[in-house]
Order: sequence, then structure tokens, then C-alpha cells
Amino acid sequence: MIDDIPGLRRILKTNKVIAVVGLSASWFRPSYFAAKYMLEHGYTVIPVNPGQKEILGQTCYASLRDIPVKVHMVDCFRKTEDIGPIADEAVAIGAKVLWQQLGVKNMDAVSKAEAAGLETVIDRCVKIEHARLFGGLNWAGVNTKVISAKRPQWLPY
Repeated sequence: MIDDIPGLRRILKTNKVIAVVGLSASWFRPSYFAAKYMLEHGYTVIPVNPGQKEILGQTCYASLRDIPVKVHMVDCFRKTEDIGPIADEAVAIGAKVLWQQLGVKNMDAVSKAEAAGLETVIDRCVKIEHARLFGGLNWAGVNTKVISAKRPQWLPY
């Protein structure tokens, strides 16, 4: 399980195709905000929600197995008890990372995923970690109390 800054930074730098399981079409939901942030920072976001056809202008899929492209990271916006089958699908499609969002801590899923060679992250938000590690905390009005006219060179503006 990855829980250190260099590990999180490496995962976010090298895994640019994210399947977001449980992505909501409602603009006020945390999953929508996180996915929108990742899209606007150069990531490919693939929504996985059987009740939707399209979210954030991206084609929505009913399950991970339906996605026609290689997925690097599976980001889970589901309840802890729902993560087991998602971990099985992540292994089946050859994902590299199983990421459980804030408040989600399914250790059985972690064991399954790691046994299959996936890296895992639990109880963290991809948007918050990206912003914290790559200088995006000012996105959407968060005041970092740092005044600068220079944008970080590593962000794709």
C-alpha cells in the first residue's frame, strides 16, 4: 500500500488514464469535482456508472470490463463494502493501481489487488493529492497564502 509522498507522486505522474467508478453526473458531488479537476490537469478520465451514458463529456461505461482502452488507475467512489468486486475487475482488466477515496478502506480488496501486482492507495482523494503534490491547491479558490505570478512548470496550462 502506497502512503508516502514519493510513491503518491510517482503514481500520479505515471498513471494518466483513470477509470472513476461511481462517478456522479451531479456537479455538486465530490466525484464530479475530482474528475473535472483531473480532466483539466491532463488526465484521461473514464466514467464508470451504469446509470449514465455520458459524464463530463466522456462516454460512460457500465463496468470496468466494458472500457475499450487500457486503464492505468481505478479510482473508487463507492462504499467500502462495494470495493471487493471492483478490485476483482481491476485485476481482470490489468490496471496498475487501485485507489480508494477518502473514507474507503477495504483491506481485503487491498490484499487481492496487491497479490495480483497492483499498487494500492486507500483513504485518499486523487484531486487533493494531486493538488498538494503538484501545486494545484489554488484551483477553485483555495488560498495557499503564497503570492506568485509564476505558474508551476509541471502543470499543463
